Amino acid sequence: MSTENNKALIRRVNEEAINGGNLALLDELVGSDYVEHDPNYPQPVRGAEGLKQYFQTFRSAFPDLHFTIEDIIGEGDTVAVRQTGRGTHQGELFGIPPTGKQLTVTAMHFHRFVNGKVVESWVNSDSMGMLQQLGVIPAMS
Repeated sequence: MSTENNKALIRRVNEEAINGGNLALLDELVGSDYVEHDPNYPQPVRGAEGLKQYFQTFRSAFPDLHFTIEDIIGEGDTVAVRQTGRGTHQGELFGIPPTGKQLTVTAMHFHRFVNGKVVESWVNSDSMGMLQQLGVIPAMS
């Protein structure tokens, strides 16, 4: 698969699966041995089912969750994405009761592809900023 095809696949994941809620699409676009490395999780997210649960956790807490791709860059078998997520905290998130607060969080993702499917991702998101916006921890001054 070409770098452009890989970028198009990430755009589909973003628009149809994450923003559109069609998480079943991940079965088609994610490799069976998929691994996501996210420092906010004690264990890597594995497979399409693990990724569905990952996104469902956030969609349950933020039903209006919407991610905007700000930048997407590809080289070889890797696609890098800088994105912004926005939503309203309306459901429990990791034991944090709904606050009703609007949230804006930035994240960086690096996705590796094999045979036209995402097989590995590295994620780094502004979790501290998210917790500050939810009022769980004080903002730095």
